[in-house]
Amino acid sequence: MARSLNIAHCVESYAPALGGMPEVVKQLSERMVRMGHRVTVFTSAHPKREFAELQGVAIRSFAISGNAVDGINGNASIYVDALKQGDFDVITLFAAQQWSADAVLPHLAELTSKKIFVPTGFSLLHDTRYAAYYAQMPQWLMDMDLNVFLSHHYRDIDMAKAHGLTNFAVIANGAAEEEFGAAPSYDVRVELGIAPQQPLILHVGSYTGIKGHKEAIRIFLTAETGDAVLVLAGNGNARLKHFFEHHWRFVLLRWQAAMKKKRIVFVELDRARTVAAMKQADLFLFPSQVECSPIVLFETMAAGVPFLSSRAGNSEEIAEWSQGGWTMPGTKDNNEWEHVDVSKGARLLSGLLAQPERLRAAGRAGHTAWKERFTWQHIAEEYAAQYDQLVSHA
Repeated sequence: MARSLNIAHCVESYAPALGGMPEVVKQLSERMVRMGHRVTVFTSAHPKREFAELQGVAIRSFAISGNAVDGINGNASIYVDALKQGDFDVITLFAAQQWSADAVLPHLAELTSKKIFVPTGFSLLHDTRYAAYYAQMPQWLMDMDLNVFLSHHYRDIDMAKAHGLTNFAVIANGAAEEEFGAAPSYDVRVELGIAPQQPLILHVGSYTGIKGHKEAIRIFLTAETGDAVLVLAGNGNARLKHFFEHHWRFVLLRWQAAMKKKRIVFVELDRARTVAAMKQADLFLFPSQVECSPIVLFETMAAGVPFLSSRAGNSEEIAEWSQGGWTMPGTKDNNEWEHVDVSKGARLLSGLLAQPERLRAAGRAGHTAWKERFTWQHIAEEYAAQYDQLVSHA
């Protein structure tokens, strides 16, 4: 490391909050502290956060919420002033369309620090309510010292390229070696009553309506799966279980499951058990509608388990990078949300389950790719190198 940097990471939510973006920033921040840097995370207040430091990372909490389009609630000027006065070498804004970035974007010229933006996809680019917001985005991207994109082809990096911008780098997401480098700490198969020889098809994601839960069920029920079990793990799945068992909209799926004697398990697992389930699965099924660069695919690679995913976000690119899985064809709606072709997805699932060695080979390939290129340590070092280069050439 050439020098110790004073770094600000700005993100809407942070530990103990859960989610993809909090996890990314937590992994990067804690590892950069271990590299010898000073890191302060600027984030929303959380009712269970009773600490101002975690694993050496300073945390500044603000009673702010919302975004530029729906309105920012709270005193954002205090937050922006703290960034101006913090004597930071680098300020990194994680994710557009939320307050911790949106409150800063109009003030970029007032910040003397090196400014980095990690947009994470522009998920509402085609929402008419965001037209004025995204009309300003090319200039904001241009005003950054560096933009970090998670893939080579997606709507955020495509916007940058369309406007001739070159101030960007591509750095992927990753998965933690501390979690996935050891044997499973729990036998989730035993806990869920799944025999060792039964194929375990796993879906992980909070039940929000856009993570492909219903599509996963439909694909599973349509496919020839033998005695395989589908496990849906994630926050909100108790509610999904109730809907599946009682709501009229699921009546046909209930009938199909009963007629074909197929078992579907709905569970809300803690993190340790979720990781254990990923390590013990035979295939990860992820027909999500909206993603940028899904961390969960890197995690299933780290677990040594192959994936069958929708083409949301850069899932196809991840499959190409790793050779650790496959994607299902589908169609995009007017918002460019992905909708898998259930029939084709079911045929793919049937064929893969009939070739267990092919599944194992893809799992091994994905694990090798993760270990070589996509551990969080490797990713954090890529970010730190970009930070150091910017500051060194100031």
